[in-house]
This record gives sequence, structure tokens and C-alpha cells, in this order.
Amino acid sequence: MSDRHAKNVVLYTRAGCHLCDDAAELLRVHGLAPQLIDIDADPALCAAHHEWVPVVEIDGVIRFRGRIEPVLLRRLLADAN
Repeated sequence: MSDRHAKNVVLYTRAGCHLCDDAAELLRVHGLAPQLIDIDADPALCAAHHEWVPVVEIDGVIRFRGRIEPVLLRRLLADAN
């Protein structure tokens, strides 16, 4: 994956979340290196994302809540070219 793709990927997660682990792996498979942020370490993030983890933010825009849809992820990355 080249630098033309999403430069800033944040994955809001929490310990013990298998969907979060799956999301991190899927992002890595697509050549992304997400910054992992544990929402339970920040009360404001926990309040905002408690029911929705994993939450994927790409270049400052929340793109996925819960599960990542692989087809949509590929389209987002293709559009970043």
C-alpha cells in the first residue's frame, strides 16, 4: 500500500474485544497501521464509543462502527488514490 492511501487510521478499541482484534488484523492486511486507542482509558471516549467498538477513523472521519465491511474498506482505499 502506498503513501497515497489513508495516512491516519485510528482504531478505537477495548481489551477483550474480539471484533476489535479482527478489525485491527483486517486493517493490517490492507497495509494500514492503525493507531490503537483503548476507549476505557478515557471517560469521554468511553461515553462516545461504548456500544460501538471497534470504531475506525480514517483521516479524521469515522468510517466504521462495529464490524468493518471489507468491500467498503477497499472502495475507501481505492478512492484515496
